[in-house]
Amino acid sequence: MGDATHSIASKLPETGTTIFSVMSALARECGAINLSQGFPDFPSDPRLIEGVYRHMQAGHNQYAPMPGLPALRQAIAGKMARTQGVHLDPETEITVTAGATQGLISAIQALVHPGDEVLLFEPAYDLYRPAVELAGGRPVAHQLKAPDYAVDWDAVERLIGPRTRFVLVNTPHNPTGSILGRSDWQALERLAEKHALFVLSDEVYEHLIFDGEQHCGALQCTGLRDRSLAFFSFGKTFHNTGWKVGYVAGAGHLMQEVRKVHQYTVFSVHTPTQYALADYLQDEQTYLGLPALFQQKRDRFLQALRGSPFRPLPCRGTYFVTCNFRALSALPDLEFARWFTREHGIATIPVSVFNHSGLDEGVVRFCFAKTDAVLERAAAKLKTLAAV
Repeated sequence: MGDATHSIASKLPETGTTIFSVMSALARECGAINLSQGFPDFPSDPRLIEGVYRHMQAGHNQYAPMPGLPALRQAIAGKMARTQGVHLDPETEITVTAGATQGLISAIQALVHPGDEVLLFEPAYDLYRPAVELAGGRPVAHQLKAPDYAVDWDAVERLIGPRTRFVLVNTPHNPTGSILGRSDWQALERLAEKHALFVLSDEVYEHLIFDGEQHCGALQCTGLRDRSLAFFSFGKTFHNTGWKVGYVAGAGHLMQEVRKVHQYTVFSVHTPTQYALADYLQDEQTYLGLPALFQQKRDRFLQALRGSPFRPLPCRGTYFVTCNFRALSALPDLEFARWFTREHGIATIPVSVFNHSGLDEGVVRFCFAKTDAVLERAAAKLKTLAAV
């Protein structure tokens, strides 16, 4: 008899270990400063941690309702009304998920059918393409390019065909730090109405937007309100990515389908954390102060880059800065990232890995969601490059 494992055909034959794991492992091996993987290295507010413990002690340790704790969904609805002017029914239009990732995968599995085409904007977060492929869909990419990574909506329309059903957008955008403005949403609204498209909008960095600009999301657009779902992350917002709590918001008829998948993947999310978040959201300063906090870190990191061979590209949101490194090296960006980690002690992410085409524009991504002490150590290393 042959080895039974040889009969298994991979559903994701092109997928290996993520670049984030690879570069983090290399950073550990080299003792480098890890500015590659996107997570804060500073703690959550002690009030939130104490709140989780308090609710554990109070006995809130059994299953929460499948769509999420009612008090948390109500608090989310209040936050959405305050920050985006969007009024949601917490009973039918909000679902608490095990992070935005689980929400996105549940939505794609629920809504994308075999043969459906899904428009992506690359460079794209590496979840999107395999999630669409697992659902039997076909990703179709519009290539964004440095330095501003702006969307060419006329080119997007030329990609729309008879099988196109969804557009998957991300704003503020990982990895580039760009954002979709009002004119972008108006263009997408026009295309969605003209071609009967649905929109999946990854907005996990909604509160990390800078220089006085305001977040603009799918649910704020009248023409998209009934054909869109938006995805959010408490982990990104409150510096606790390991808790894996997020939520999906949007049209009730779409949410009904998402919940059908959600109930069979995780069913419900960690109960005491939901109670604690419901309490914590009552203080709106817990999230309204985030743009100033992260803009200060962005500006500190940009100051550190002055005089170095890196050329920063615009960063309007997220906690990532992308930089062109061609004044320092002609290496392909993946080779450069490995070399830079080993030789200069700072781990970064090559942007070409976010492009299915492999387009390499000589750009790498740094995460600046780090303590001031870590950013100062990185600054000291970067300043030495001026003499290289």
